[in-house]
Amino acid sequence: MSDIFSDREGGLEAPTRHPVNWKEESFLDKEDFLKESERVYDVCHTCRRCVSLCESFPTLFDLIDESDTFELDGVDNNDFQKVVDECYMCDLCYQTKCPYVPPHPWALDFPHLMLRGKAIAYEEKNKSLKKRARDSVLTSTDRLGKLMKLPLIDITYKAISSSPTARKVASKLTGVHAEAPWPNFEKSVEQYIPKKLDKVQVTEKTTGKVAVFTGCYCRNNDANLANDLLKVLEHNGVEAKLMVNDKCCGMPKLDLGDLKSVEKLMEENVPILLEEIDNDYDIISLVPSCVLMFKQELPLLFNDNEDLKRIKKHMFDPFEYLSDRESKGLMNKNFKISLGKIAYQVACHQRVQNIGPKTKELLELIPDTEVKAIERCSGHDGTYAVKEETHKNSVKIARPVSRKVDESEPDHLTSDCPLAAKQIQHVSKNKINSAHPISLIKKAYGVE
Repeated sequence: MSDIFSDREGGLEAPTRHPVNWKEESFLDKEDFLKESERVYDVCHTCRRCVSLCESFPTLFDLIDESDTFELDGVDNNDFQKVVDECYMCDLCYQTKCPYVPPHPWALDFPHLMLRGKAIAYEEKNKSLKKRARDSVLTSTDRLGKLMKLPLIDITYKAISSSPTARKVASKLTGVHAEAPWPNFEKSVEQYIPKKLDKVQVTEKTTGKVAVFTGCYCRNNDANLANDLLKVLEHNGVEAKLMVNDKCCGMPKLDLGDLKSVEKLMEENVPILLEEIDNDYDIISLVPSCVLMFKQELPLLFNDNEDLKRIKKHMFDPFEYLSDRESKGLMNKNFKISLGKIAYQVACHQRVQNIGPKTKELLELIPDTEVKAIERCSGHDGTYAVKEETHKNSVKIARPVSRKVDESEPDHLTSDCPLAAKQIQHVSKNKINSAHPISLIKKAYGVE
C-alpha cells in the first residue's frame, strides 16, 4: 500500500461505480467482510477527510484514538458494526469527498462496504427482537401507511403523537424516539387530474409526457405534493398523470440491509414502469431517494438487468426535467408571486446524482426571490432520525443546517427531500414552515 500511496496520493478522476455482487457467497462472508473493512478503515484513518459528514467516521476515529495502539490494529473488529450502524447510505463520502474511489487503485467504496455490513447483520439477526420488529415495520412503508389509516388506529396514532407523555410510553415499547419528528399519515386526498394535451413538445431527453412515480411518501404522508407536481407540469405544457399500483422504491429496505426485499420491490415496480415508458412517458419522482434507487442503486445491485438500464434513461428528478425543458425554451416563466428569501437545503441523494444545482437555478428565475443554498446533510434518512439509538446523532448532524436557516431568517424553508426539510424544521429554533420546491414553484405561478 505504501508504494501506491507514494505514487498516487488521492485521485482527481470522476468517481466510477462497480456492480454490487450481493448474490455471491463471499458477500455475506463475515471474515472476508472484516478483512476488507480493515483495509478500508486503515485508509480512512490516515485520511480523515470525511470526519464531518456523518457519525460513521467519528465513530471509527474514536475507536482508533481510544485504543491502546492509536491505530486500527488496536480496535476489536467486533466493534466494526458500530461504524456500520451509523451509516445511512447518503453516498456523499463516495461522490463528494473520498479521493480513493475507483479508478484509484485502492478502489474504496465505503457506502457499499457499509451495505455489506448491514446485509450481514440483517442475516445474522444481531439486534434485539424489539429493534428488529421496529426496523421491519418502519421500512415496510406502504404496509405501515395502510395500517395507520385504518379506523381507530388513525385516531389513536394522532392522540399518541400529540401527547409528550404518550410518546414516552410508546417510545419504550417501540424503540421510536419520543422527541423525533413523527410522520403524519393522511387519509386519501382527491387526486388532481390534469387536462389532456392535443400535442406535446419533445426534447432530446424528454418526451413531454410524464408519469409520476408516487412513492410511499406521497402515497402515505403528503398526497397534495403529488398534486402540486401535476399542476406545475400541466402549467408547463407537459402531459402528466400519477402512476397506479407502484410500490416503494426499496431505499428503506436497502438501508436495513434487507436485499431480498429490495429485489422483490424491484420486480414489482419494473413492469409497471416499463409499461409507462412503452407508452412514451418519462418517469419523475418527487423524492431524491427514489430517483437515486432507479438511477444508481438498483442498476448496481442488478447489473445484468436490461430493463433497469432502460428505466434509468427515463427516470428524472423534477427539476432536472424542468431544467432540460427550460434550456429548450419550453418552461413557463410567467411567475406572478415573488417568494422573497428561501433557505434551501440541498438533499444528499440529489447532490450525488451529479445533475447540478437545478432546483436553485429554477427557483432563482422567480422575480424578487433570493435562494440561499445549504450543502449539509439533515441527518434524517427516513429511519435514522426516529430510532431511539440514533436520534440524538441525527439532531447533531442537522444542527449546523438549522443554525444557518435560523440566521438567514428566510420566508421559506425548502429541500428536495421533504423528510430533510421537516427534520431541519424540527431542530430549528424558529420552526419555519417547510414546503417542497415544487410547491413553491406552484405558489409562484399563482396556481391554486
